[in-house]
Amino acid sequence: MLNRVDPVGPASAYKSYAILAPLPSHWRRANCAEVACPDFERGWRTLVPLADTDSQDAARNSGRAFVETRDERHAVFTFRAGQPCFRAGAHRVRLDRDELFVIRDGDWRGNPSGRQPVVLGSRSWVDDFGEHQDRIITQIERG
Repeated sequence: MLNRVDPVGPASAYKSYAILAPLPSHWRRANCAEVACPDFERGWRTLVPLADTDSQDAARNSGRAFVETRDERHAVFTFRAGQPCFRAGAHRVRLDRDELFVIRDGDWRGNPSGRQPVVLGSRSWVDDFGEHQDRIITQIERG
């Protein structure tokens, strides 16, 4: 459940502004060292319930160096520093690309006009945003 203010008018009465850095175009995969991953730098422990033999097998066959111990409820895998963590495939670093400054009709409920979003330069986007705010203020003052 999202915490949003209920809109006053229909989606068609709104205009949305966004500054985006999409994952496919503005980010790339990175290794643990590039993102200063704490697990890579300091090592980590993984606790696996004793009944979860599949996860224990996955840890044992991960190709990483570890020490395995047990407590009363868990197999405890202690992985040494300097090796890829289990989230290594999710690490990303930002590319040196400008953000996309986007204006679209509608709001979070949709774009009833069906017009394609417009991508502008930052200065034009800021100008449009300011002009739009001025129009809203003028309408409010007129009642």
